[in-house]
Amino acid sequence: MESKETIKEFYLRYAPNESIDVAAASGIGHFNVFSRESCSLVSPYSRRDYYKISLIIGKGKLHYADKWIHVDRPALLFSNPMVPYSWEADDEDQKGWFCLFTDQFLQNGTRLGNLMDSQLFKIGGTPVFFVDEDQQAIISGLFTKMMTEIQTEYMHKYDMLRACLHLMIHETMKMQPAESFEPYQNASHRVVSLFMELLERQFPIDSPEAFLKLKTPNDYAQNLSIHVNSLNRAVKEMTGKTTSQQIASRIIQEANALLKHTDWNISEIAYGLGFEEPAYFTNFFKKQTGLTPNEARTIVV
Repeated sequence: MESKETIKEFYLRYAPNESIDVAAASGIGHFNVFSRESCSLVSPYSRRDYYKISLIIGKGKLHYADKWIHVDRPALLFSNPMVPYSWEADDEDQKGWFCLFTDQFLQNGTRLGNLMDSQLFKIGGTPVFFVDEDQQAIISGLFTKMMTEIQTEYMHKYDMLRACLHLMIHETMKMQPAESFEPYQNASHRVVSLFMELLERQFPIDSPEAFLKLKTPNDYAQNLSIHVNSLNRAVKEMTGKTTSQQIASRIIQEANALLKHTDWNISEIAYGLGFEEPAYFTNFFKKQTGLTPNEARTIVV
C-alpha cells in the first residue's frame, strides 16, 4: 500500500490499450517512450517505481515535498523511484516527450554505476534543466529517434534505444541545473498534509497478507524525500503530536475497525498491521488503549 505507481499502473492510467513492451519480458528491463501531448494536465503527488526523463515543452509547476519550481520554458526533468513529485500544468498547450525505463534496462550490457548515484538522479540533486534552442534541438532529435526506433522490428533496436538514452544523459550532464526552486511559504503545513495523506493511503488493511508497509517516522520521511527531523518538527508544530503518536493513533483506529468488522484472529490482525509477533501487538494496543485486543473486541461487538 505504499504510495508508489508501478509500471503496470502507469499503463492502466496512461495507455490502457497498449501492452507492456516486450523488453521487460526478454529479461533486459523495461523501456518505452511517449509523446506528452496526451498527458494529463495534473499528476498526483506520488513516487513511481521507474525512472523517467521528460522534455517538457509547456508551462506548469513541479511540486516536491518542501519546494516547487515554475517551468516557464522548455526543460528536461529527471525523476527516480525515491523522490515523489507532482505536476500541475498552467494551460492545455503541452508538448514534448518522455521515456520511462528501469535501472536494469539502462545498465544492461554496460559498466555504468547505479543510477541512484548519478548526478541527474541522486536524492538531493537538482532534477530540472532548462534548455536553450540548440539543446532542445539535440534532445528533441533523440526523442524523435527513439519514437521511430521503438516501432521497428530491428533485432537490436533496444541497443539503439539504450545508446540514445546514454547520449541524452551525457548531453544533459554538460548543462547547468536549474536554481530557481522556491520554498513553500508554509512548508510545515504542506509537509504535514503530505504525511497525513500518505498515512491514510496505507489503509484499510484488506487482508493479513497485505500488511502495513510504512510503520516508523523514518519510513514516512524516506517516502516523502525529506529528513526525518524535518518531518518530526513539522508534525509537532502543526498538530501538537509527534509523528510516532500520529502513526500509532491511526494504527489503533485500524485495529479497532478490524476487531469490530472482521473475524480475523488476533495473530492475523497483528501481522496485517505490521507487527512481527502477536504479543508485540497486544502490548502496543494495551499501552495505547488500556485494553487488550480481546477485551476491546468483546466491548465493540
